[in-house]
Amino acid sequence: MSTDTAFAPRSLTASEYVRELFGPEDSAAILVRNRSTGHTVQTISKAETIASPDFQSWLAGQSARGYDVYMGMNPTKDGAFSRTKGDIKGIRHVYLDLDRKGDEALEAIRNSAEVPAPNFVLDTSPGKHQVVWKVSGFSQDEGESLLHNLANKFGGDLAATDSTRVLRLPGFANHKLPDEFIVQARQESDAVYTLRDFTIDEDAPEAPRHFGEAQERRRTAPGDHKSQSEYDWAYAKRALARGDDPEVVIQRIADYRADDKDNPNYYARHTVTKAQAALHSTAAKTPDEEGSRSEPIAVAPEH
Repeated sequence: MSTDTAFAPRSLTASEYVRELFGPEDSAAILVRNRSTGHTVQTISKAETIASPDFQSWLAGQSARGYDVYMGMNPTKDGAFSRTKGDIKGIRHVYLDLDRKGDEALEAIRNSAEVPAPNFVLDTSPGKHQVVWKVSGFSQDEGESLLHNLANKFGGDLAATDSTRVLRLPGFANHKLPDEFIVQARQESDAVYTLRDFTIDEDAPEAPRHFGEAQERRRTAPGDHKSQSEYDWAYAKRALARGDDPEVVIQRIADYRADDKDNPNYYARHTVTKAQAALHSTAAKTPDEEGSRSEPIAVAPEH
């Protein structure tokens, strides 16, 4: 069971939560958004400033005016003015947004031997939660891979699987609801986890199988989110790049897509063939041809 029996759970104010997430000199993003007007303001400040009475008073005023209040879950680089992936200083947290069957999913996390005890659980609305783990030693790719696998395993929101994500700040109203609901946060552990503490199979083909049908997930995913076929293709590229036998990769994908493909073996072989071609094409390019680009993210949170 993933609970920290040595830690006495406690409720956190917004200021306490910020100070638990970050060091005083860390920079982090705050985003406020008025759902009615669409007006969004993002600011990046030191964590100690965000936790200060003056800043909290400003956030309370924004909340009273109908704005939802969110915070970036990973620190930004010094001097950054945005929160693209290139602006992220490091991975400090992994998280889940449990927006469907949240109580059931949270119970599954608490009873799972594959994940450690959450550091923080936020109640964002009745039956919906956000779960946060403090981590260290993660690359950005490792963090995002784990985010996606956690969402698949426990039925989390697949839109909330990027390292630039903002989640709700406790102590402020969720204005998405017709009746006022103040977001609450509980700290349930003070541990800091490494990748080895999460034993979910990170190399499995990525298909949502838990707490909801895959078809429903595809219908409700935002329009700019990757399709399941894109995730299969990305998995094939990773597996081939590390030297896995192509026939084994084909069989894994075929097994995973057996329920929703008329000919899963043909689909899997086609996917792996495309992935092999892409890898060969990349290997043939010079570093100058590869180039680089930053990946901007949408400023508006999903929930």
